[in-house]
Amino acid sequence: MVPKSLQALGKGAAFILGGFITVNIATSAAVAAFRSIVEEKRKKFALPCGVCKGKGFYICKLCQGNATIKWSPLYDPIHINPCVCPTCEGNRVQHCLNCLGKGYN
Repeated sequence: MVPKSLQALGKGAAFILGGFITVNIATSAAVAAFRSIVEEKRKKFALPCGVCKGKGFYICKLCQGNATIKWSPLYDPIHINPCVCPTCEGNRVQHCLNCLGKGYN
């Protein structure tokens, strides 16, 4: 059997650890709620992004909307391979870097 002093120590540690977890969850929820409220206010009064015109994305500048690029590992290519665009990952559009995809500044 476990001595009573170790049982008391275990119960105290579990109580403190449970308190830390509870406080962590509560503060995380409060911060998330606060951020969403601030973001709603910012979105309400902000101007639309001038680069993407408020959409949050635009045609990929690397592949020009083709989803592939021509690439060769050699400086003087003998054979050029079509590869998936690393910027848009083949989606043909990329998130706006000015507004970070939000659509407003």
